[in-house]
Amino acid sequence: MANYQQAVKLTNKSIVLTSIRQLEPISRAELAQTLGLTKATVSSLVEELIAEEYIYQTGLGKSSGGRRPLMLQFNEKAGYTISCDIGVNYILTVLTDLHGTIIHHIHKPFNTNDFTRTVMEIKSMIDTCMSNMNESPFDLIGIGFGIPGLVNKDGAILSTPNLDWVQSNIKEIFEDQYNVPVIIENEANAGAYGEKTFGAAKLNEHFIYVSAGIGIGVGVVLDGSLVRGANGFLGEIGHTTIVEGGDKCRCGNRGCFEMYASEMSLLNTFQDDVPDLEKLLVKAETDQGTREAFETIGHYLGVGLTNIIHTFNPERIIIGNRLAKAKAYLLPHLMKVIEEQTLPELRTDTEILFSDNYQYATALGLTAFTIEHFLTKQFEGSATAKTI
Repeated sequence: MANYQQAVKLTNKSIVLTSIRQLEPISRAELAQTLGLTKATVSSLVEELIAEEYIYQTGLGKSSGGRRPLMLQFNEKAGYTISCDIGVNYILTVLTDLHGTIIHHIHKPFNTNDFTRTVMEIKSMIDTCMSNMNESPFDLIGIGFGIPGLVNKDGAILSTPNLDWVQSNIKEIFEDQYNVPVIIENEANAGAYGEKTFGAAKLNEHFIYVSAGIGIGVGVVLDGSLVRGANGFLGEIGHTTIVEGGDKCRCGNRGCFEMYASEMSLLNTFQDDVPDLEKLLVKAETDQGTREAFETIGHYLGVGLTNIIHTFNPERIIIGNRLAKAKAYLLPHLMKVIEEQTLPELRTDTEILFSDNYQYATALGLTAFTIEHFLTKQFEGSATAKTI
């Protein structure tokens, strides 16, 4: 009986904290009314959460006839997360508070093909981020990694088609090094979750996040939930065929979507010049040939997006990662393809956006996963609330 009562208490405590996070600032009375718990129960749980520094009291709210109530807010300064988006040609590492506010970030162009060198560089970035942490109740609560490859539901990296990684035991390396939970996620899935939690898809229940970098990955959110597939691999649309018998892809297939509509495709066009995306964007301002190369990428991106629209019928498609910088050159041509090739009933219901968060969507998705994992572990118990 005692164990059952403790489980009920933990569950209700978790629900109270979740509600404060979602509805802040909110009073005790509003919480009790919203959750259907007694005022005494809510007050007791709130006092515990304040003492444990998960929440804090802030200024007075509006009166509904009596004394003005003290408002409650989630304590975003109670701890920190570090998230690392590992691209093929860059590493982005960010330090955030528990609201996902970026406190410090490091972005470095980096060839991540060498696993050992990549790990050493990430360790340096993490140490720099940690040096920017202030004292807090929970300190660093976890580290998240976004990987350009196949990651299963257990966080194991099974394949990195655009990287020659053989032994990619990132989880074990960094858990041993920093003694905090480590989350490993496919970078496109994390990007979709970042847009859902902090970005352009907060109000969308059905949307697709397209990560267009050296490769192309897709994160799928349907009915408000990230869809992973049977083994966690859903979204490998970059390796669907759009040109029969086309260019050979590193995955072994020919004519893959990412061979024609990615940053890699663009760079391959100018490989004799050893270019990078930023230099090509500057060159495109005055050079017709460079603009046409971007426009070709836009065309094939439109072909792939048409397939996505016909398959998933999303409310919105959000294009993120580095290629989103080229929006001005890509958008007219991808929209031309979509308008010409998509069923009208589907086309009119799908909005195409380029992410304002293109550089940070994956990192912020990892932040959201880390925060949720931390809070879930803090209040493990019964899964169902009981009104007491």
